[in-house]
Amino acid sequence: MEEQKKIKEGFLGQRMIVLTPNIRKEIKKNPLINTFYLTAIGYYPNAAGHDRERKTGSNEFILLYCMDGEGRIDIQGKTYQLKANMFFIVPKNIPHRYYSHPKHPWSIYWLHFSGSNASEIYQRSLIDGCPLAHSVPFEEYRVKQFNQIFTILEHSFSNKDMEIMNFRVLHFVTSLIYYKEINPAVYSQDAVSSSINFMKSNLSARLSVHELSDQQKMSLSQYLRIFKQKTGQSPIAYFNQLKIQHSCQYLYFTDKSIKEICLKLGIDDQYYFSRLFNKLIGVAPSMYRKMHKK
Repeated sequence: MEEQKKIKEGFLGQRMIVLTPNIRKEIKKNPLINTFYLTAIGYYPNAAGHDRERKTGSNEFILLYCMDGEGRIDIQGKTYQLKANMFFIVPKNIPHRYYSHPKHPWSIYWLHFSGSNASEIYQRSLIDGCPLAHSVPFEEYRVKQFNQIFTILEHSFSNKDMEIMNFRVLHFVTSLIYYKEINPAVYSQDAVSSSINFMKSNLSARLSVHELSDQQKMSLSQYLRIFKQKTGQSPIAYFNQLKIQHSCQYLYFTDKSIKEICLKLGIDDQYYFSRLFNKLIGVAPSMYRKMHKK
């Protein structure tokens, strides 16, 4: 492979802003944004030769969002490949190196972030406790938002502008980390999500846990285990909760009697329904209707 000159920074068309210590000091005093805030931000287009190594790590978290080309990230004995529409968060205080592919150099948005909530937000990007190069769908609004952050920083460092800027940074980062939750229809293809969708489509049915596990073509023990792991509840408890939530709509929007609502939801015993409703909602069905009709 042809040897290429290693470059930390300095690319045609790049944008980069690093907040000075006095600005960071003011941000740390601001309770609205000191839990999560930006310290540096940049865009390196077609960054041929980009190679950054920190042998003692960084005291901030670093988000790398690849828009084109590809590169690599070496950290804790592993190498992660970063291609277009992928992101990776480098944890703080961990030795690392990241570098652009010599033949297909990446174009990356990057930012450094810190704050008392930074570690918790970073944890949300892990899968089973391990880092991952996440592949995310391209969303044009993210690019616009990144450019808006730059625009604010290029014009003002006032308290309000720093608040607005950091709110945008938090939204940008979390839109990447929670990409699956933001697009559940696209990503909720696992057995538990499939089972919940089946429940929602059959709220009038009287489904047993055996029928639910059979519908997913899983053993009963495996189905119960993974359902509890993901939702914190048993399948029947979750199914009943969906029924009660739906009953609230009948109570609020219709004049159906309790008996009629029970029939709609596949519940035989009105008294059982009332006890379950009271347990989950906190009031009796008749009281709920009275309160909301007012």
